Amino acid sequence: MHPSSARIMDLLGAHGLHSQVRTLTDSTRTAAEAAAALDCEVGAIASSLVFLADGAPILVLTSGSHRVDTDLLARQIGATVISRADAATVRGATGQPIGGVAPVGHTRPIPTYIDVELKKHGELWAAAGTPHSVFEIAYEDLLSLTGATEVSVELTAG
Repeated sequence: MHPSSARIMDLLGAHGLHSQVRTLTDSTRTAAEAAAALDCEVGAIASSLVFLADGAPILVLTSGSHRVDTDLLARQIGATVISRADAATVRGATGQPIGGVAPVGHTRPIPTYIDVELKKHGELWAAAGTPHSVFEIAYEDLLSLTGATEVSVELTAG
């Protein structure tokens, strides 16, 4: 098992969670790839995306079926400007590569926000530190594990 994935397993166990990290032969770099490899809905993929909020890294855990509306997110968290982080910034902030960023196990603390849309799915799948590893977790466990702040990341019609 990759050291990043082993670290995720250790963190899950330390929090009393019994989820197992699965290493897949297929890539889980995108939500669509992960959903296809796991035979689940794209919305049940908890994508870990790094953004810059007024220049500082933040982590957004979002449903794989959503695109993050950065203006909406900025209003909710009190930021002026939110932009996507580049690959070097993602690795620097988390110690993990784009496409494999886990919701936990980063090299340093990072403010974390979670898309309330993820509540609609019974079990979620999140990356486990590499583009080929994932773990299953319930929304409430993910919320507790990460200490994330709940937000809406996509405007809804109506």
